[in-house]
Amino acid sequence: MSIKTATLAGVATIEIARPEKKNALTIAMYEAMAAALEAAVADPAVRAVLITGQPGIFTSGNDIEDFMARPPAEGPEAMDSPVFRFMRALLNCDKPVVAAVTGAAIGIGTTMLLHCDFVYVSDEARLAMPFTSLGLVPEFASSLMVPQLMGHARAAEKLLLGDAFTPEQAVECGIANAVLPAGEVVAHARRVAERFNALPPGAVRESKQLLRGPQRNAVLEAMRTEGERFTRRLRSPEAMEAFQAFFQKRKPDFSKF
Repeated sequence: MSIKTATLAGVATIEIARPEKKNALTIAMYEAMAAALEAAVADPAVRAVLITGQPGIFTSGNDIEDFMARPPAEGPEAMDSPVFRFMRALLNCDKPVVAAVTGAAIGIGTTMLLHCDFVYVSDEARLAMPFTSLGLVPEFASSLMVPQLMGHARAAEKLLLGDAFTPEQAVECGIANAVLPAGEVVAHARRVAERFNALPPGAVRESKQLLRGPQRNAVLEAMRTEGERFTRRLRSPEAMEAFQAFFQKRKPDFSKF
């Protein structure tokens, strides 16, 4: 298993630990992360959740080979797949979630940050949502939330062109709280998470519900709409060309589409 979990001093840590594959996420890893989030919600000893990766890499996004071997079902059934179980688990987590982004955060590595309450990024981090270059569409309600944070013009750069952005830009647009030296990110994020040990948990949970609540239905609807299109696009000729080019280490040719 490439997901490590531990609970210490009131903080449930979920560590993405597959550095040999740039922390690319498999179906099994999504299942493990969903289960860890659900367990954290159920455990009264847990006051906050910390999500982190490895030095130099948060996650490179989905493991393309794994997704091609076991793609989510098409249509409404897509929401029952492990990746969407993880999305719902993060969305439904009523305890503070702190992310320590220790390097590159690609695809869902960036979109999951939209659903964390505190995000601290390394000065070496690089964030990107290159869905269209893979013949895909945005996911995890990013088509709703990114324009709200950045405005349409900058969101188009990130979601239509797939332009990467810096840690400083992530802070500027409201995705992240602060940029820190690479060696300090995880420790700082843990200190923030441990602060909730001194706060009344009921008040924290209800305050988070109030913060997230007004947009919850819109986020769920965006996730469902994106999910249906995303899973359909996985089987599209454009996506097949992008994936084959990835494995063949060549530039994809979309001129025929």
